[in-house]
Amino acid sequence: MKKIEAIIKPFKLDEVKEALHGIGIQGMTISEVKGFGRQKGHTELYRGAEYVVDFLPKIKLEVAVSDDLVEKVIDAIAQAASTGRIGDGKIFVLPMIRTGERGTSAV
Repeated sequence: MKKIEAIIKPFKLDEVKEALHGIGIQGMTISEVKGFGRQKGHTELYRGAEYVVDFLPKIKLEVAVSDDLVEKVIDAIAQAASTGRIGDGKIFVLPMIRTGERGTSAV
């Protein structure tokens, strides 16, 4: 079993969710998070004052899958979340252990 965490742009959530449903993934956890990578934020103008937004809004998606589905899930997320521009996000794959249980019984 693996836990897959993906950080994606918020407007790509529906596309990623549909792609995961398309390969049979039924459950996922979504969190609204903030962060930055190579994007390094951006400058905004508010009431005549300029300020820097360092942390950009992102979505963190978490999915627990069996080892045989890992590559399919990674491919589905990467294709659905891609815009071809900087800041598309990251995908992390972690081993999953829950209270001493392993394999499919850990879910």
